[in-house]
Amino acid sequence: QNVRIDPSSISFSMWKDIPVPFYMSVHFFEVRNPKEVLQGAKPVLNQRGPYVYREFRYKTNITFHDNDTVSFLEYRKLFFQPDLSNGSEEEYIVVPNILMMGAAVMMENLPNFVKLLLSGALAGLKQEAFMNRTVGEIMWGYEDPLIDTINMFVPGLIPFKGKFGLFIELNNSNSGLFTVNTGMKNISRVHMVDSWNGLKKVNYWRSSECNMINGTTGEMWPPFMSPTSLEFYSPDACRSMTLVYERSGKFEGVPTYRFVAPKTLFANGMDYPPNEGFCPCMQSGIQNVSTCRLNAPIFISHPHFYNADPALVNAVEGLHPSKDQHALFLDVHPMTGIPMNCSIKLQLNLYIKQVSGIIQTGKIKPVVLPLLWFAESGSIEGSVLKQFYTNLVLIPSLLDYLQYVFLGLSVPLIISAAVLM
Repeated sequence: QNVRIDPSSISFSMWKDIPVPFYMSVHFFEVRNPKEVLQGAKPVLNQRGPYVYREFRYKTNITFHDNDTVSFLEYRKLFFQPDLSNGSEEEYIVVPNILMMGAAVMMENLPNFVKLLLSGALAGLKQEAFMNRTVGEIMWGYEDPLIDTINMFVPGLIPFKGKFGLFIELNNSNSGLFTVNTGMKNISRVHMVDSWNGLKKVNYWRSSECNMINGTTGEMWPPFMSPTSLEFYSPDACRSMTLVYERSGKFEGVPTYRFVAPKTLFANGMDYPPNEGFCPCMQSGIQNVSTCRLNAPIFISHPHFYNADPALVNAVEGLHPSKDQHALFLDVHPMTGIPMNCSIKLQLNLYIKQVSGIIQTGKIKPVVLPLLWFAESGSIEGSVLKQFYTNLVLIPSLLDYLQYVFLGLSVPLIISAAVLM
């Protein structure tokens, strides 16, 4: 009863305003040899960061419905933490000119005269394939006349007006209108997504299975979990994800199940046929999300192409995939379905190449170039952890112990009663 989404339940306040301190750590990949890459050389990368942000999450517009569901918007606010970061937001980093290189690949099949016009405009704006900008600009936005130029030559190609930044829509924004089950009548359905933005399934992908909205929102799961798998829908990845059970353990004395990403999560359709619906695919280990990112050549993966085709790692220099540093995990208390400790990690990658007719792309060889990777991490601590431990470990253990004490005490009484009879 106390894990239902009900204002009278113990977990409701935790669900409404998550008390767990979340942090987002961002690592950028600096391109050390941009001039050589323009001549066809292999990109040499240097990881910078982490740049750490305190993340606050809270729900608004909470509306209960007659069919045992509740709708809400969840907002995120991010605040830079200099003391936890290895660098400042004012530091400059050389990265691909994301707007220009992305637009070039998107325009590859347009008439040559359109590409020539754009190439001339880029020259006039002194746009180059790589740019040197601050961490803050890349994340939260910078003004660029290229935005107006692209909108003029190819209206509708990009939705941006004014500033462009990779995380500009993340801060002070919501992840869409979720409607989930409250568990009031069926506790096994609590937190399971009923719809997202009014949709029972999305239309980004090429198969019904890939378009399904499965699992929860990724914050809590139904109680009495089995050591098999768990699912959640990620608006950032535009898909549902399934994690698999790895092992049992304890977090600060609280029993947990650890769930991790299977090697098939970002596998291509050839290596894992159910993923064919996410194609067109390239090598295993990266997922093409262009269909939900305005057709921009964006791919997601594990950091450093962990669990990916070695060809992706070998196409650049400076990557060192490691399970300890780059694998994601969720440690969940199986009795309640509440995560105790988690670290969700994803990498953003841009597909770049030479595009005929656009001289700024030089002789760049086709490559999926890592831009950055980030980890959203949090764990229950402080008074919430103490309450958790007391209610879910200490009291049940005490009751378990007492039942044997009472059983032990009752045996002599039963024997005495039998003798007296």
